[in-house]
Amino acid sequence: MTKKNSHQTRALPSRLPTLAVLGLNDPKDGDGDWERLRGLQFQGLQQASTIRRVTQITAMLAIVVICYGKVPLLPLAGWFAVSGFSLWHSYTMFKRLIGSDRRGISRSEINRLLHGVGLNALAWTVPLTTFGGLGDLSLRFQIWAILAVMLTASALLMPAVPMAALFFGVLIGGSSAVFFLITGSFEMALISLAMAAITIWGAIESATRYLNAKVAEAGISEKDEVVSMLLREYEENEADWLWQTDTKRRVRAVSPRFAFALGREASEIEGMPFVELIAGSSWQDEDVHPSLRELAERIKRRESFSNLLVRVTVQGRPRWWELSGTPKLDSNGIFTGFRGVGSDETEARESSDKIAYLARYDALTGLPNRMMLTEALNDALAYSSTWRTRCAFLMIDLDRFKAVNDTLGHLVGDQLLARVSDRIREQMGEDEMCGRLGGDEFAIVMRDVSDAGRVSILARRVIDRLAQPYEIDNHTLYVGASIGSACGPQDGADVETLMRNADLALYRAKDLGGNVHHRYEPSLHAHAEERRKLESALRHALERDEFVLNFQPVVDATDESVVSFEALVRWHSREHGFVSPAKFIPLAEDTRLIVPIGEWVLREACRQAVNWPEDVRVAVNVSGEQLLDSNFATSVVNALAESGLAPHRLEIEVTESIFLRDGTTANHVLERIMALGCGVALDDFGTGYSSLGYLRKLRFSTIKVDRSFVQSAATGNAESIAIIRAVVAMAESLDMSTTAEGAETEHEVQLIRELGCRKIQGYFFGRPMSAEDARGLFHNPHYLERQSVA
Repeated sequence: MTKKNSHQTRALPSRLPTLAVLGLNDPKDGDGDWERLRGLQFQGLQQASTIRRVTQITAMLAIVVICYGKVPLLPLAGWFAVSGFSLWHSYTMFKRLIGSDRRGISRSEINRLLHGVGLNALAWTVPLTTFGGLGDLSLRFQIWAILAVMLTASALLMPAVPMAALFFGVLIGGSSAVFFLITGSFEMALISLAMAAITIWGAIESATRYLNAKVAEAGISEKDEVVSMLLREYEENEADWLWQTDTKRRVRAVSPRFAFALGREASEIEGMPFVELIAGSSWQDEDVHPSLRELAERIKRRESFSNLLVRVTVQGRPRWWELSGTPKLDSNGIFTGFRGVGSDETEARESSDKIAYLARYDALTGLPNRMMLTEALNDALAYSSTWRTRCAFLMIDLDRFKAVNDTLGHLVGDQLLARVSDRIREQMGEDEMCGRLGGDEFAIVMRDVSDAGRVSILARRVIDRLAQPYEIDNHTLYVGASIGSACGPQDGADVETLMRNADLALYRAKDLGGNVHHRYEPSLHAHAEERRKLESALRHALERDEFVLNFQPVVDATDESVVSFEALVRWHSREHGFVSPAKFIPLAEDTRLIVPIGEWVLREACRQAVNWPEDVRVAVNVSGEQLLDSNFATSVVNALAESGLAPHRLEIEVTESIFLRDGTTANHVLERIMALGCGVALDDFGTGYSSLGYLRKLRFSTIKVDRSFVQSAATGNAESIAIIRAVVAMAESLDMSTTAEGAETEHEVQLIRELGCRKIQGYFFGRPMSAEDARGLFHNPHYLERQSVA
């Protein structure tokens, strides 16, 4: 047998230890042919090596360009020569391994390859540690940026040689960290170490997946060969396999395919009892599968059977065979045994079972899905009607789940949903079923709730359990749950009505702030109808000219002069009278009516601000729906052009929730707004999922401290005082202004000044007022006196 054939007959490793993945050793425990796997590993090395050379040459040229004139030419040329030699040397190592998938690869070849890669990585420690010390801070960061690209490329481009990334990570990352520590750049040292660790981890993960893929590809290739062999035998025998027994029900004339199906040699099978042979060890158990009993009875009674699905055991594993058999008679009509055909239907049976399972169960959580919950609720209603009892349907919606998905990704979100489902399942008792309706919505069907208090007790247990922290991928996560319930048959005699009423109750629970349970009440229909009418009126509010703008002053903390106004929209509906912003703004966002309403607010605010002194700005709140609209930047330009307002007098206020939805788009749009000369303020800072990343990416003009911190600090709360001080210090260091909201008393105003906020907004200096009253402030003698003093 040739070496190539020997490689193909030996199995590949089933376990991939980390040291073996890195190429540092080949396990000697007999678990697979590592020499063959190494050959497959380096199969695509030529293409990867070409990309690697191009990347390194580009990086070398970039180093020369940025160092030219800042670093002596001789050391620079020497490094370029050494780096080029190390690259050429590692290239020759790679070239020798081309074709290794056909012949395998030895340990000595791997060691030579690792030496070449290590030499190459060592050459790349020179630019930062040597040239970085000869140049300024800018040069160091430019070199580090190139090295960071090299680290990333080493992990991405060479999954077949993870040691390349390991060497780059250890040598470049370690040397960079030492260099930055020596030069006093402790933050960059930490970043270097973190980058090195991520590179090494990524290289190991990438290499593991790469090797697993190679093993899988080889397995598929081997299975293809087996399938081809079976198909050839099928064509020769015109059946999957043949089986035959004698009068004592023992196997005779074993066909090669039948032996193959059992995973045994034909000589081993000859003469064994047929039913016991395919039943395996389970034949000795009392709970032998019913299909095997039926097969044994048919053979015992000498009855013909066709397409009988039988659960058999092959090499200790259960499989499904479809068997057909007919009694054999000799020329004298005497019974001589059975003859039949069989086929393996395991995959078809498993696929059918899987389809049936997926039709009724949720794939992510394993809980019953909407279809099964609907069936269970229908059965519960029928049971209630028959026995004059009550059933219940509870709808569960997770609070704050979307923020987890947006910030940490869907993978973490899916893990969280699986944990949530486990916790809900823990609370289930007798005659109770929980399931997943879709997204972050779950439901519970209670078959018998003669005791009305059981619904509230179960709902409270679920809310309390789901509110406990979750530890997922080194993240501590918190979500809550809102629950709405309806009891049948009084709240609905059919499934659709009961589910709709539970949904209305859930909607009310969410309106109450979440983390609560609300039972269905008939008045909820009236609430839903009111919301529908309110939405209808809101759609016509703009054309009916029902919106007005109020303006709340923002004053300088030092001299109390008005520096800006915040524009606040108010709605006076013909049908509903004055509608609170807390009521119609969420409705406008849900229906996307906030986009045209926001455009009107922007135009009107600019039009009014033109009448104010030139040093007074106007701030306009912008929702996520507006900011992510493709025409928003154009709307700002049009509003400024139509009103004649200078761009620097307009400030756009956004909240952190915008960045949770689509941070990339939000950043892009806000950068365009800032390029016009407008300011951008971060509103309600600290109340959401605050991230210093927002402040690093965007140069906000103002950070607004939420009123909850101001009021809490006024009561002496040390945490709130510390938070405000930290925000002020951070804003000062970033050359941003701070505005404290919600100042209502003189004590709060004095505290805000002591904490260092530059601007103050609140009822103490003025409630929201009409445009006329806002203009009147600038004719007030007291205001004019303050302005002259300022």
